[in-house]
Amino acid sequence: MKKQIYYKTNYESPVGCYMMASDGKNLSGIWLEGQKYYAATIDCEIIENDNLKIFSETKNWLDRYFNAQNPAISELRLAPKGSVFRQRVWRLLCQIPYGSVTTYGEIAKIIAKEQGRKKMSAQAVGGAVGHNPISIIIPCHRVISSNGSLTGYAGGIETKIKLLEHEKCNIEKFFIPHKTTSH
Repeated sequence: MKKQIYYKTNYESPVGCYMMASDGKNLSGIWLEGQKYYAATIDCEIIENDNLKIFSETKNWLDRYFNAQNPAISELRLAPKGSVFRQRVWRLLCQIPYGSVTTYGEIAKIIAKEQGRKKMSAQAVGGAVGHNPISIIIPCHRVISSNGSLTGYAGGIETKIKLLEHEKCNIEKFFIPHKTTSH
């Protein structure tokens, strides 16, 4: 059996340095340096390669995004690795309009309805959102708690706020949760 190899390159953005990963054809990941679950879905060797077509396409997409344009997610070949449930959540994230937000609970309601269930755990949705391996492009930063808390972003709350502000999302009604300390 042929050993799977992934390729990587870096992208300097206004919010920090990102590492991109690809199977050679598709974008498999993009993580902010130091974020939670950094490169967690890549379980094999990653070789530096700045010359892949998917990397130049992704860098172009990100350049346009950070220049206040709204490039279509469908322009890129995405191949995030994850369970069937996570894949479904990530597809729903791609439907959140630029400059808008939704809640973990709203996503949970959609999935529950699709599965013919009365309820779906918003926490399970939060886990899938948090493990999204393709930051920014699969817009997990557009998901908030139902109470308006800007919680649950693997790249950090400050980055989430910067991305939402960049998209001209009105975040005045949202808040940053206070960390509680346990003794």
